[in-house]
Amino acid sequence: MSLDLSSILDAWPNEPGKMNVRLIEGDDGEPRIQLRIDLGILQLRVSGRPDGLRPYGLESLLEYHEQRLDDHSAEHGSAAGFVLGEDECKELREEAVQYYHRYVCMMVLEEYDGVIRDTTRNLRVLDLCGKYAETEQDRSVLEQFRPYIVMMRSRALASQSLKDDEPKAAIFAIDEGLTSLKTYFSETGQMDTFDESSEVQMLRGMRDALTPKLPVSEKAELKSRLAKAVEQENYELAAILRDELKNLKD
Repeated sequence: MSLDLSSILDAWPNEPGKMNVRLIEGDDGEPRIQLRIDLGILQLRVSGRPDGLRPYGLESLLEYHEQRLDDHSAEHGSAAGFVLGEDECKELREEAVQYYHRYVCMMVLEEYDGVIRDTTRNLRVLDLCGKYAETEQDRSVLEQFRPYIVMMRSRALASQSLKDDEPKAAIFAIDEGLTSLKTYFSETGQMDTFDESSEVQMLRGMRDALTPKLPVSEKAELKSRLAKAVEQENYELAAILRDELKNLKD
């Protein structure tokens, strides 16, 4: 069997400026995500750790360290004294990159549940390192990525809601994301850059596009028809609509 990948790469040329992603079936019958990059192809598993490894018999290093934290808290009555060393934080960051590649691919594939799962998971990495890393550098280095992860998670939640024909739920997901971003920018002393943030602008743009799709309430529709009837001097219809509005209030 040849080890040369040229035929595989030639059959799927890289397109600069475009996310080249596809879902394939592996030799074991399980799905795989493939991402075409300039010098090759990344292949990721759809669930579990993207590279398929199970460190310490668990799904990922995050689960391992969270279990360590739970064991420490149970033994000592609190989390006080629990720390993550520099090497452990480095490994967690490297692992989080795998999940980043996967949730970006899943967004392109419109597999929104997977995006929600992996972004939520990576936010747990930020929280764990932010609380328990031994050094200040390791506690803060990942925080710069929080706005992006929050934005991607909110987009996925909203997109899934739209898929389920729930535009109100989509608006709610976006508003929750904007609130989380506002909290982040406020707590980090960056409120002066909040409105210019690309993540904020992305969610606001999505919200503006969704607002016209919201269902009009019965009361709002009656008021609109009443105003139109009065404008057209159709007073008989206007009287009927006023009665309907009164009954609705009652």
